Amino acid sequence: MTSQSPDSASPVGTQHRCAPVAATHKYRAGILGATGLVGQRLVSLLANHPWFNLTEVAASERSSGKTYAEAVHWHLDAPIPTPARGLIVKSLDTNLECDFVFSALDSSVAGPAEESFAQAGYPVVSNSRNHRMDPDVPLLIPEVNAQHLDAIPLQQKNRGYSTGFIVTNPNCSTAGLVLVLKPLADAFGVEKIFVVTLQAISGAGYPGVPAMDIQGNVVPFISGEEEKMEAEPQKLLGKWDGVRFVEAGVGLSAHCNRVPVVDGHLECVSIGLKKIASLHEVSEALRNFQVSAELAALPSALKNPVVVLDEEDRPQPRRDVNSGHGMAAVVGRVRECPLLDVKLTLLSHNLVRGAAGAALLNAELLAARGFLRNRIASENRSLAEPVLS
Repeated sequence: MTSQSPDSASPVGTQHRCAPVAATHKYRAGILGATGLVGQRLVSLLANHPWFNLTEVAASERSSGKTYAEAVHWHLDAPIPTPARGLIVKSLDTNLECDFVFSALDSSVAGPAEESFAQAGYPVVSNSRNHRMDPDVPLLIPEVNAQHLDAIPLQQKNRGYSTGFIVTNPNCSTAGLVLVLKPLADAFGVEKIFVVTLQAISGAGYPGVPAMDIQGNVVPFISGEEEKMEAEPQKLLGKWDGVRFVEAGVGLSAHCNRVPVVDGHLECVSIGLKKIASLHEVSEALRNFQVSAELAALPSALKNPVVVLDEEDRPQPRRDVNSGHGMAAVVGRVRECPLLDVKLTLLSHNLVRGAAGAALLNAELLAARGFLRNRIASENRSLAEPVLS
């Protein structure tokens, strides 16, 4: 089969092709909240991306008018990508010259800003929490619930959006957990989950947790985190029935802790299964979890997004957080649980798999399925269409 550009992908609602995708042009991407930690990760990930060009960066009024290099307090090891350095930081006005926007905005401003951009015709790929649990907004992990994108036309109808819409990715600690739960839910069914998280300080943003509070310490509270971890998997593992999202109905209890680790959320999980399974069967279900050919063709996707380690002291953030370029969920210590059925330890990169990389993968799937359009081409086509009397 001939490789296709994202614009030539099958229309929404039809059978989606599973052939590799080769972009013949690039979509123009903007980033809202480009100076924050997640925004910086997005800037870095978009450098040399085969489908997307970063053309706009937007942030708070205090950064507006400066070049990106002047406005940002850069925290990544690699330098600011050269094409991004000279971009002028814009305000959050809906007149950006791009085809879609990533939102890495703080939740204090993200809700209305994202709605404004969607109303103005921009697809919004959001990392913010504000719209995750909206009844018509997909909360998306492509390897888990790609079919939830079918909710977009109803969202547009409900809200009066034309070409715009909002799609979100989950909380950083939820992302790794649900990616690991998916193959177990498919193979054996999942009834109950008990999870304790050890979450990196980068998840708190910058400046984040004060050094005097976190050095040599564990903080057993992260505001709103346990509530998000207990609610979001219900939507992610549930179904879209054409009208609404039907929750999975899984029993889930979460304890969330901040620890003095820079990147990487470690989670200790006990799981109750619906079917009896041996430890070998559980490990093999995780190890053999493989995405569809459609997803495997996306630039940021991993064919096998769950990595299983056999060493008894792994995974560890320092050693394993960048597995799969930060897009893998790394599992170890699969063993019997005396309270439920099986317990394991998982690790995921909170700023990549749990934030910027997740949003980027969502945008790639939207492009491949024909949800993104070139705004200039669309405007030119509209102007060229004859007026019918």
